[in-house]
Amino acid sequence: MRTDSRSVARRPPGTGALFVRVDSTSRETWYGKWRVGGRQVKRKLGVRRTPGSTIGLTLTQAEAELRRAIQETAALPPLKERLDFGEVASRYVLHVDRVMQRKPTTIADYTSIVGRHLTPFFGGRAIERVGADAVVAYMNTKLREGLSSKTISNHLNLAHAIFRYALKRGWVSVNPVAEVDRPRALIKDPEVRFLTASEVELLLSAVPNDALGPTDRALYLTAASTGLRQGELVALRWRDVDRSARLIRVRRSYTRGQFGTPKSRRSSRAVPLAKKVADELESHFGRSRFTADDDLVFGHPLTGRPYDASRMRKRFRVALEGAGVRPVRFHDMRHTFGTHMAAAGAPLRAIQEWMGHRDISTQIYADYAPNPHEAQLVEAAFAPRGSNPGSNLSESQST
Repeated sequence: MRTDSRSVARRPPGTGALFVRVDSTSRETWYGKWRVGGRQVKRKLGVRRTPGSTIGLTLTQAEAELRRAIQETAALPPLKERLDFGEVASRYVLHVDRVMQRKPTTIADYTSIVGRHLTPFFGGRAIERVGADAVVAYMNTKLREGLSSKTISNHLNLAHAIFRYALKRGWVSVNPVAEVDRPRALIKDPEVRFLTASEVELLLSAVPNDALGPTDRALYLTAASTGLRQGELVALRWRDVDRSARLIRVRRSYTRGQFGTPKSRRSSRAVPLAKKVADELESHFGRSRFTADDDLVFGHPLTGRPYDASRMRKRFRVALEGAGVRPVRFHDMRHTFGTHMAAAGAPLRAIQEWMGHRDISTQIYADYAPNPHEAQLVEAAFAPRGSNPGSNLSESQST
C-alpha cells in the first residue's frame, strides 16, 4: 500500500479523522482513525466512490461508516480486559480442566485443537476483532488442508465455546461462530460391519498359542458377546465380573494411558453374560496370575499391566487373517454384539442400555431385528387380485 494519502477537512475533536489512501491496485480507499481509551485505532472503511460510478462509498457514506465504527469500538471492553484469541483459548481450556473438571482426554483434545489449529489461525489479533468472515476463512482453509467436515465441525464447536466463555466475561460483544453455517458432514456409510457366529468361532480358533493367546481368546469372545468398548475391556477388573449373577458391570475405561470413568453417564451399566462367556472367564480366572479384586481381567499375563491398545489391534488383525474371515476393526466386535442381539429379537431399548448408547445410535441395528409380519404385509400388497394372501397374516396377528 502506498504511503501517499489525502486528508479530508479537519473534524471536531472526538469525531476521529477520515482520510483517503491509495492502495497497491491504485484504488482510492476510505480509512478512519480515532482514539479509544488512550489508544489509537485505524480501520479501513471501504473503497472510495469515483465520479460517475455506483461502486464504493461517497463522503457522506464514509462519514456514517466512521461513526458506526467509532460507536462499535466504544462499546468494547476496556483495554486492560482486551485479550488475544490465544490467551482466551488457553484460559478456557484451563477453566474446563479446573472448574468444569472434564476428563483428561477431553483436555488433551482441546489443547491439541487450540495449539495446532485455532490459535495459529486466529492468534495475533484481539479476540473481539475475530468476525464471521474470519471463521468462514478458517473453514475454507481447513477444507483445503484435507480435514473432514466432521473434524472442522468439532473445531468450530470448541471455538463456539471459547467465544461463549469470552462473551460471559465481557471480552467480546458477539459470538462470530454462531453467525456461520457449519460445513455439511458427509453421509456415513450405512453398512454395519460385524462377524457372524461362525466367523467368531473361526477367529477364536486362529488365535496363536503364545503367551497372550489365552487372554486374546477370552478378550475376543467377551468383546463380541457384550459389546464393551476397547477401553472398557482393558479397564475391566475382576471385581466388575459378577460370575454368580452372570453380569459385567462397566465402571471404568482406559484411554491414552489413563484410567477414568466411562464415556458418558449411560456408559456406566451392567451387561448380561451368556453362559459360554461366563465359563470362558471362569477358566481365564483359573489360569491367571492376577486374580485380586482390583487386578485387570485382560491385563498382560506376565505383568498384569494394561493391554497396549495398538498391540491388541495388531494381534486382532493377524488373527482375522489367519481365520480367513472378512477384515473388520476391533470396534466392529461391538457391532457384532448389537446386530446379533437385534437379530435374536432383543428390544432396541435394552440393546441401547447394554451398549451404553446415550442417543438413538442403536437404531442402526433395527434392520437386523426380526419382524414376522413385515414380509406378509408386502406379500399381501402385491398378491394377485382375487387371492386371499392376508388370511394367514390375520391369523398370525390375532394370536
